[in-house]
Order: sequence, then C-alpha cells, then structure tokens
Amino acid sequence: MNMLQRMARRLERAEALDKAAKPLSKAVQRAVRPRLVRNMLSGTNLGHPLHPALTDVTVGAWSMAALLDAVGGCEAEPASDLLVKAGVVSAVPTALTGLNDWSDTLEGDRRVGLVHAAANTVALSLYMASIAARARGDRGKGKALGFAGFGLLGMSAYLGGHLSFTKGVNVNRTAWQEGPDEWTPVLGADDLPEGAHRTADAGGVQVLLHKIDGRVYALAATCSHMGGPLGDGTFEDGCVTCPWHGSTFRFSDGGIRRGPASTPQPCYETRVENGRIEVRLAPEGVPEGTAAEGTHRKRNRVVIG
Repeated sequence: MNMLQRMARRLERAEALDKAAKPLSKAVQRAVRPRLVRNMLSGTNLGHPLHPALTDVTVGAWSMAALLDAVGGCEAEPASDLLVKAGVVSAVPTALTGLNDWSDTLEGDRRVGLVHAAANTVALSLYMASIAARARGDRGKGKALGFAGFGLLGMSAYLGGHLSFTKGVNVNRTAWQEGPDEWTPVLGADDLPEGAHRTADAGGVQVLLHKIDGRVYALAATCSHMGGPLGDGTFEDGCVTCPWHGSTFRFSDGGIRRGPASTPQPCYETRVENGRIEVRLAPEGVPEGTAAEGTHRKRNRVVIG
C-alpha cells in the first residue's frame, strides 16, 4: 500500500472529522431538497452524475495553466492567465455538484469527501490569490501560488478518485444486474393484491412488483443511486421513492422523476400465466408493448422527467 492509499485509509477512520462533516452534510441536504435543484445538481437529466464531467473542466484548465507557467515563456502569459480564471469560474458549479453528491455519503466516505472538498477550497483560494498577484504584475508570486494550488489539486483529485473508483461512490448499483431473458415465475398472482407491492427473486435478481389498476409492474429492487432497498420505500402516483436518499422512479418505464439518481431503474415485462406472475427482460429490438400479450415496457433505458 503506497503513501496516498494509507492517507485515504486513515481519513476513512478519522472519526474526529464527523464533528464538521455531519452538520455540514445536513445543511447541504436541506439546501438541495427542492426537486429542481436536486435533479440539476445530480445530473438526473444528463444520464450520469454531473460532478465528474465538471471536474474535467476545472482540472484541465488549471493543468494547462501550470504547463504554460512552467515552460510557456512570456508569450504564453495571457493564455495562462485566462486558463487560471476559467478554472476559478468552473470551480463554483463543480463544487456545488460535488457537495450535492457528498451529502448522500456516510462514515468513511463522508470523511474522505470532507477533506477532498476542503483541499479543493484551499486550492481555489490559492488560485484566486494567484489571479490577484498576476493582475498586480507580480508574475513570480502568481506562478508560485498557482503551482501550490495545482499541487493541492492533485492530492484532492486522488481522494476524489478513491471515492469513485475504490469506494464506488455514485456508481450505478444496477450496472451489472442481469435479469432473466426468459419468462420466469416469481410470485403467485393472488399474492399481489391491488395497490400492494412485493419483492421477489427472478433468477437471482431481486425485482420489485407493484400492482396498479390491475396491471403488474416490475422494477429492479435495488436503487441505482446508492443501492437502497426500494421495497422499503414509499409508493405514490405510480412511482416508488427510495427510503435512503429520496430518488423517485416511475413504475411505467423505470424513468427518474426526482434525483439524486441519474440512472433509471431496470424495468421488466410482466405477465400472469397459470396463476403465477412472470417477468423477463424484453427481447432486443422488439417494439415496446408488442413482445407478448399483457406485457409492458422494455430493457433499462434513459427516460427522465
């Protein structure tokens, strides 16, 4: 285990960080509660989280600024200054989307995320000071502040990568979920009365069944956002709301009504055969509603709104 890995592991166990992390997380959760704000910051209409895409803008701008400051010479100074400013401007929406995502984390992930955010904040402050120094004509100090900010940005980027790629924060929890391709019995038809819901096994995959106006709908029972149990959620207006972070999905097509989820739920066809409810993924290339009599909806696809 290298030094950076040891640092990340120590941060995960640093319970002292909870004194700042818990109240800040609650404050952010209150701020992003409105549906419009939550969907926008989560990337719900994008089809995947927005924060990683925005980080590329900020990191890219400051990386090129550091390169030009190091080897560009006098003729590269205007471009370098512009890149520093572009990074500062883009850092604001990047931070907002990051706070939104971070507010859903717990314990070790939340502690690492807090340090990640703090390091980014200090880096942003250094770059703002760099802009001021450059404006005064003190390019030596401006470059030094920029290099310091870039070094801190690199450490913070490692922590962000640790959260995404090692801890799996905000990774689609249904990405590798494969449902049955053939009709698979999951529950007796009489065991699902009107308005009721049940969680059942379909060939090793947990599906959530819900009966609405005499029709049986089926979604993946694990929330795509952070793996919450949708069977323990609330059911209203043809939708299910995850009990963990409030992601709301339509039963009709698995589409997202409210974030923080950015990936729709896998959605299954259903039918009743010989008194048993059966489910399957729709065959590829079959138009919706024509795969089999009494069935509805197809494979998971991006449907937002």
